[in-house]
Amino acid sequence: MKYTYSGKAMEVSDSLKARVEKKLGKLERYFRDEPEASIRFKQAKGAQNIVEVTVSVDGVILRAEESSNDMYLSIDRAVDKLESQIRRHRTKLEKRIRTNELEAPAEEAVEFEEPRYDVVRTKRFPVKPMSVEDAITQMELLGHNFFLFQNEDSGSVCVLYRRNDDSYGVLEPEV
Repeated sequence: MKYTYSGKAMEVSDSLKARVEKKLGKLERYFRDEPEASIRFKQAKGAQNIVEVTVSVDGVILRAEESSNDMYLSIDRAVDKLESQIRRHRTKLEKRIRTNELEAPAEEAVEFEEPRYDVVRTKRFPVKPMSVEDAITQMELLGHNFFLFQNEDSGSVCVLYRRNDDSYGVLEPEV
């Protein structure tokens, strides 16, 4: 596995790196190709230690974020969450990876920090054609409430979102 580390308001120690590599190394058995992992550590106000882990392999993106008073506990919980996602979606993931189906974009579109709704970040990513079912799977893996994708049936760029009743909706523009 290839690792990329970053720390916000802190320096990433060798012991933190060793803990991540030990824990994430156990997930390699689920993948054929070598995954890439991006790990971001943050120290928030108070005693909160936040770990964000994003693993990318075969066009599938897995993401987990955890916070606690102990950075090592946050690492353990984030990796456990990733493993849970893998197990929960294993059949769908294996099918996509085995048939080498379409890659899925990742990343959220915008972050809002102030009530004035200033756009503070813009992310660009490739939008690949996929089915609504694949988009739901990818959205669940990322833990987001919405997901942008190109509908393979219509060719339109659509937004998949989670409704308040835990069902899904698709926004598809009329051109």
